[in-house]
Amino acid sequence: MAIYTRKGDKGETSTLCGNKILKDSLEIEVLGSVDEANSFLGLSASFLTEKYLINKVTQVQETLFKLGSIIAGAKGSISKSIVAKYEKEIDEWTASMPPLSNFIFPGGSPAASALFSARAVVRRSERLIVRLNKGRKLNPGILTYINRLSDYLFTLARYINFRQGIPEKSWRV
Repeated sequence: MAIYTRKGDKGETSTLCGNKILKDSLEIEVLGSVDEANSFLGLSASFLTEKYLINKVTQVQETLFKLGSIIAGAKGSISKSIVAKYEKEIDEWTASMPPLSNFIFPGGSPAASALFSARAVVRRSERLIVRLNKGRKLNPGILTYINRLSDYLFTLARYINFRQGIPEKSWRV
């Protein structure tokens, strides 16, 4: 099967529901941003060696695919239990690390750096989803999920650096 279809050669694409829309539409912008975040997550996982951490990243990727499908028109929702799980893990990881007293520079290990990049893209995705929500009322769980996900990725990046003994570089005014 060929990867190309030639159907989008004039700047249109089809949604999951079969509707034709322009490739520069807000919906496609959201989907592209979520896909970009997912790619950075894949990059992060490629640098990890611990199954525990790889599984955490892979679970996020799976949920982002689900989120994309919902944005594209599939039925479904993001479970509140995922957000609760993220909050629990954020709290556990945060309790195991030195307290955060300043802004920190994103970076550290390759895996953490890729997670910080994914987080920045997730934050862009959130801004786009908020705009999309103005014209198309989305399930409120989507906004909650994407907001919590940026916190989760930030904390996971810090946790990976902490586990690897890589000190955080603080930014001060």
